[in-house]
Amino acid sequence: MYELSVERSFCAAHAIVIAGEREPMHGHTWLVRVVVRGAELDADDLLCDFHAVERTLDRLIRPFRDRCLNETAPFDRVNPTAERVARHIAEGLAGDLPAGVSVGSVSVTEAPGCVATYEPPAT
Repeated sequence: MYELSVERSFCAAHAIVIAGEREPMHGHTWLVRVVVRGAELDADDLLCDFHAVERTLDRLIRPFRDRCLNETAPFDRVNPTAERVARHIAEGLAGDLPAGVSVGSVSVTEAPGCVATYEPPAT
């Protein structure tokens, strides 16, 4: 099995609801780490092009940059937790990967030492 990882960061604010109480609005520099995996290399001996994964990740996080997640789809409808951000990115990446390559995990760091990871179910 081969794996590639790509990292990006963005600044955004959010206020999540915990036990029915909305916390105060606050901001983070979010760090996103995407891991893609596959068993075979292509004709160029690549799992896939790093730059293609970077472009897709950039497109997925662009709407969040310097914004309030609570006001940005899909987080205007769901609690904008790090876990939900990770899943949203994983689901967006899944459709843009070459055949035989899948999302292994997406980790989102909200603050140093606070990381949420989403691993899509095996298909």
